[in-house]
Amino acid sequence: MPISVLCPSCKARFQVSEKFAGKQGPCPKCKAPITIPKLDEQVQIHAPEEFAAGGKTIKGEAVLKPIARKETKLQLIPTVIAVCGAAAVLAIAWVAGDLFQNIYVRAVALWAVSVPITVAGYSFLREEELEPHRGLWLWARAAVCSLGYLALWGAYYFIPPDMRSTTWSWFFIAPIILSMGAGIAWATYDLDFGNAFFHCCFYVACTLALGWIVKLEMPWSIVTAA
Repeated sequence: MPISVLCPSCKARFQVSEKFAGKQGPCPKCKAPITIPKLDEQVQIHAPEEFAAGGKTIKGEAVLKPIARKETKLQLIPTVIAVCGAAAVLAIAWVAGDLFQNIYVRAVALWAVSVPITVAGYSFLREEELEPHRGLWLWARAAVCSLGYLALWGAYYFIPPDMRSTTWSWFFIAPIILSMGAGIAWATYDLDFGNAFFHCCFYVACTLALGWIVKLEMPWSIVTAA
C-alpha cells in the first residue's frame, strides 16, 4: 500500500512504496531530507463496511448504491395552477371587469392569483442543491410570501401621487420596493438574495400584466418626465 508523504520544507505531497517505510531520502521537489513514516504511523480512517459501501448484496458482498438525485427544476402542478389561476382572473375580468374597481375585490383577487405565481417563480429560481419545499409546507410559504407582496402593493398606493409621478422618483422607489420584496422571498422560500430579487421582479411583472389586462390604473400612467 502506498505511503502518503508531506515534505516539511516545501509542503509537497506525494506517495512512495511501502518498502521505503522508516527510511530517509531527498524530497523529489526541493531535495530536502525526508523521513518516510513507518507503516504503523499511517493514519487510517475506517468506516463500517455497510456505511462506506452503501449496502450489501444477498451474498453479503458490499456494493455501491449512489443516491439518486431528484430533479425538480420545473414543477408541473404549480405551473399548471399558476396558468389556470391567471386564466381564471382573465375570465372573471372579461365577464365582470367593473368588479375590479372595488379595492376589496381587487385585494382578494390579487392575493388569490399571487399564491400560484409565487410558487411558479420558486419552481425555477430555487437552489437546485437544496431539497425543495413540497406539499402543504410549500403552499403555506406561498401564502405568507403572497401576503408580504400584497402588503408591498398596499404600501405603494399609500405613497403620495406627487412622489411617484416623476421618472426620477422611481430611481429611488423601485429599488426600495424590490429590495423589500426580495427580503420577503428570501425569508419565505429560502432563496439566495439574487434569486429572491428576481422572484419579486417576476411577481411584479405578472401582476402588472394582469392588472393591465383588466384595465386597472398602471403605475406608469401618472409618471411624467419632469
